[in-house]
Amino acid sequence: MKYALLALTLLAGCAAPLAKDGLGYRDTTALIGATARYDADRFAGAWVVRGSFALDAPDRVALVDSTGGPAFQLCDDAGTCEALWLATATGQGRYALTQPDGTPRDLWVLWVDEGFRTAVVGNPAGDFGWILDRKPTGGADRITAAREILDFNGYDISQLRMRK
Repeated sequence: MKYALLALTLLAGCAAPLAKDGLGYRDTTALIGATARYDADRFAGAWVVRGSFALDAPDRVALVDSTGGPAFQLCDDAGTCEALWLATATGQGRYALTQPDGTPRDLWVLWVDEGFRTAVVGNPAGDFGWILDRKPTGGADRITAAREILDFNGYDISQLRMRK
């Protein structure tokens, strides 16, 4: 029993660290990068959230033009859009967001397929990550690639919740 407890303690010490506050979904020591393929005009419009880490992720996301400039609009499947995160571009595929309550959050486009049908967004803090797609079904090969991108960027994909 004593050795089993020691073994568990040692294994716990080997676990990949998540965000400093313990609320993240990625190893923050892993390298992460935004895609060089990003094009804001092609990325604009509606996306379905096909996979996410947090239970409270929106059903749909859209990059829109708002009166305050570019923004990410978060909506549910019923079409109710309650959140508008104002976005300031900080680099290629990188945004500094201001959530409705004033809380800042970074959003990076980690990957998008060549046809801009499937994308992966997240951030270095690892406090969220989404697989986005233009359609609610299909594209299994692209969804598989998106999962691999999250894994490559240090996300713990065992915590990823895929929507059906």
